[in-house]
Amino acid sequence: MNTTLDLFEAATVSLTRAAPIKDRIADAYKNYLVHIHEEDLPADVWEEFRALTDTLTRVGTELRGDDPVRATVRKMSNSDAEIAASAVVRMFGAVSRSMASVPREREAPTQINATNVVPLHAATG
Repeated sequence: MNTTLDLFEAATVSLTRAAPIKDRIADAYKNYLVHIHEEDLPADVWEEFRALTDTLTRVGTELRGDDPVRATVRKMSNSDAEIAASAVVRMFGAVSRSMASVPREREAPTQINATNVVPLHAATG
């Protein structure tokens, strides 16, 4: 799993597991979204991704062994966590659409060497 699309897909799937919403959004960010580089995103997603990152890391650590994401999510309301989770799903959709609209490199047609082709009726005997 190394593409931006793969990371967003995994984050979105992790949001569907059975756990409190705060745990799900923290895990999605820490396990997948933190590995996404802004420059790999479509331009129309940059601002929302920055806002999500700021939203999920705004509180400093207060407890030993804590990290900014856990500290921030602990102070969020469930409603705020749901809004963040919705943003992840929206961005996954936007990244998916942008990837679908990128033309794939066309492969050169493979030429068949006529000497290697054996008619099926001749092969059965």
